[in-house]
Amino acid sequence: MAGRMDGKVAIVTGGNSGMGLATVEMFVKEGARVMIAARGEERGRESAERLGKNASFVRTDVTSEDDIKDMIDATVDRWGRVDCLFNNAAAGCPAAKVEDFDTVDFQSRIMNILGSVFLGMKHVVPVMKKRGGGSIINNGSTAGVIVDGCGSAIYSAAKAGVIHATKLWALELAEFGIRVNCISPGAIVTPIMVGGYHRYEPEELDRLLGRVDSHFAEVLPLRRGGKPEDIAYAAVYLASDESLHTTGHNLVIESGNTLGRSQAEQDLRSARRKKAVFGSD
Repeated sequence: MAGRMDGKVAIVTGGNSGMGLATVEMFVKEGARVMIAARGEERGRESAERLGKNASFVRTDVTSEDDIKDMIDATVDRWGRVDCLFNNAAAGCPAAKVEDFDTVDFQSRIMNILGSVFLGMKHVVPVMKKRGGGSIINNGSTAGVIVDGCGSAIYSAAKAGVIHATKLWALELAEFGIRVNCISPGAIVTPIMVGGYHRYEPEELDRLLGRVDSHFAEVLPLRRGGKPEDIAYAAVYLASDESLHTTGHNLVIESGNTLGRSQAEQDLRSARRKKAVFGSD
């Protein structure tokens, strides 16, 4: 059977680990040719070599406009076009009180999370316009949707910006056959949950991620932590022709975490409210 992305050419930023790597692997499995764009050369080249002739790697700092342009050019030089760009790369952001954040850090993180998406869009859109269409997927976050402990103010504001800009660009580019959508992950068990894979030895990282997974299995409505593959499946849909009628959409994938309090919590609050109003009787 033909793959869902047969003949397509895709770029995945941050494609050497976590959700990005899972997406690269699934894109290749579904028949696409994929450019892995990331800063980590060793992991990126190893992944490209493992995946074979339909994967390649280009070192890319997504905050550098020159690097982004080179990323697009390298993909066109290798495979002649770009059908899909997944603006996936972004770093986490530690919380800081409003009076304590640093201006230089603020600018750096906004550029990494939001500016990188602007740069990717800027340089891939002309290529897609020449081909008469394409699919752009931006990586949002539930932190851009709710404020219930999902991220710092800087991170949340940047991700909300990604989500809103996605909708604006979807309208702007619809006449050119370019679809622009967003995936907003939440509660995905990846190293970013514990500060990044580079901070721990592999065994310690596995132990900590196991704890994260167990915690999510207890507190989330669907009683499971998300896997990188959950995001990859969504990306395949948005990158393939299956989503030709979809643009400007923010696909939230988070085990129901943005729906509000669990039924048990709602029942408890309701009981407390009745007691406060009507007394113990």
